[in-house]
Amino acid sequence: MINVIVVGGGWSGCAAAISAKKAGAQVSIFERTDMLLGLGNVGGIMRNNGRYTAAEESIHLGSKELFNITDSCSRHKNIDFPGHDHAWLYDVTKIEPKVRKLLADMGIKIFLNARIVDVDTNNNKINNIVLYNGNTIEGDVFIDTTGSTGPMGNCTKYGNGCSMCILRCPTFGPRVSISQKAGVVDLVGKRKDGTYGAFSGSCKLNKDSLSEELRNLLNEKGVAILPVPEEDINIDKLNLKVCEQYALKEFAKNIILLDTGHAKLMTPFYPLEKLRKIKGLENARFEDPYSGGIGNSIRYLSIAPRTNTMKVTGIKNLFCAGEKSGLFVGHTEAIVTGSLAGHNSIRHVLGKKLLTLPRELCTGDLIAFGNEMISTEDGIKNRYTFAGSKYFERMKEKGLYIIESKEIKNKICNLGLYNIYNKKI
Repeated sequence: MINVIVVGGGWSGCAAAISAKKAGAQVSIFERTDMLLGLGNVGGIMRNNGRYTAAEESIHLGSKELFNITDSCSRHKNIDFPGHDHAWLYDVTKIEPKVRKLLADMGIKIFLNARIVDVDTNNNKINNIVLYNGNTIEGDVFIDTTGSTGPMGNCTKYGNGCSMCILRCPTFGPRVSISQKAGVVDLVGKRKDGTYGAFSGSCKLNKDSLSEELRNLLNEKGVAILPVPEEDINIDKLNLKVCEQYALKEFAKNIILLDTGHAKLMTPFYPLEKLRKIKGLENARFEDPYSGGIGNSIRYLSIAPRTNTMKVTGIKNLFCAGEKSGLFVGHTEAIVTGSLAGHNSIRHVLGKKLLTLPRELCTGDLIAFGNEMISTEDGIKNRYTFAGSKYFERMKEKGLYIIESKEIKNKICNLGLYNIYNKKI
């Protein structure tokens, strides 16, 4: 049986593992921390704007499992907030155990507290991965979903220092790029001013630290919009955000909170004393990152060059997904790229033609468009997401934004791709 090794247990790693397993492989997933999902444990936004289309495309392609879980864990459905329609907010406090159980029930081997520090290669092919304790693990094909955030030195060099985020590098060790260890030169994203990386776009507040009135509003409506005092409005801070879809003036002029189990504060960081000046937030406390008053994690510092099949350029048996595969933002984007990487890893070992999702689908177009843009000076300064900014505008212009599930299903059937991820290869 084909042996697939997935390095990184975030949304893209889990999606890759599921897809490879359904294609007929033996799959092991190695995660350096003690939980799966990574940033998915503090994210929570699904199906907003074009992410609805992408989720439905993925479901009809046969990649439904993770979307079924996020849907089932949603605290709020079809809510609107500035620049975003029909968003679903899953409960970040409940999601990880459900995903872990799904993978285990499928027979996917899960190794936690298992940081990979190196690879052994020969003739541009990975033979095995090397664990932190020196043990080696052999595989036929490898999938790099290690992300692009950290280690601590990068958050210090390009940000405001380690903000003690959910990734917990001080405890579990820094992220290691598998592609770079294999000899590939990773790409690095830039901000508008040319500096490297970008701040994560939101913080989480402990909901119990908010006023009872504000808690009740979030529990009932899922969103709260609180005006920022005039003297504290800072439009320039929008340029720091990784999430360009939230870089709207409304997000500088207001505190926008979303209920994802925690209160998701839609700004990279916010000085605590200024935050506590706002009605309802007088006793606010950060839940993630713990130093959300002064900074956040820095992302997009390690992106592998790849083809539109998710195969890493220059290494014969390495695929990638998630932020590792481009300047993509969001859980949906991670699941989309992970599903394709896992599926194609099996095709590769069997010597079959790799699947390229057609550009008639927004999922295929995002993968291809992101790849085109990352090679340009302007493109490497942007981020790409179904949820907003430049790519969502492109979706609408090209007629790729569809919110009728039946219409999406018919399109995929006409392309001959219905349920392709559910078929053993």
